[in-house]
Amino acid sequence: MIDSIPPVVPAGRMRELAQPELALSGGMLLRPWTPYDAPTLVAAHADPDIRHWNRPSRLDLAGAEARIARWHERWQAEKAGTWAIAPEGGGAVGLVGLADIDLAGGSGEILYWLLPAGRGTGITVKAADRLARWAFDDLGLHRVRITHSVANPASCAVATKAGFPLEGTMRGALLHADGWHDEHLHARLRTDATP
Repeated sequence: MIDSIPPVVPAGRMRELAQPELALSGGMLLRPWTPYDAPTLVAAHADPDIRHWNRPSRLDLAGAEARIARWHERWQAEKAGTWAIAPEGGGAVGLVGLADIDLAGGSGEILYWLLPAGRGTGITVKAADRLARWAFDDLGLHRVRITHSVANPASCAVATKAGFPLEGTMRGALLHADGWHDEHLHARLRTDATP
């Protein structure tokens, strides 16, 4: 009989780490969401593009504050980490997160969205790359993936530029308001070269 395989990242590792601020170039950073960001979250959940590609439910201010509180609880439960993309000292212009975390298996999935004010700046590429480097170097994951609808070429470009090669297409993988979408699967390994 073979001994069981030890976990890639031991349980408790993420909870032991304070959710960090991660610097990006150009005076931008990734930081934990705060209750002061609730109005931005309400606006994001009303944005047609964010609603189409990310399928969020509509939120009021109280719902946004509760969602932010749940994100902090999910960090402590080692299930997910959610960061605001923001200028230093400023309000959030987007979100990047590490979800579906499997510490024992050493994997997770990056997700992101950006409000219109931040679009076209390349900041999402920097955010996805920076979060992947944190997931590998500080948390200790082995594999991080990004999935998106094949009908969303902007998200495909973000994933590719952030160093996540396209691995394939998952057929009928996600239900959107306009029907089932095939999804691209991109992934990056800890051993891959940094883009």
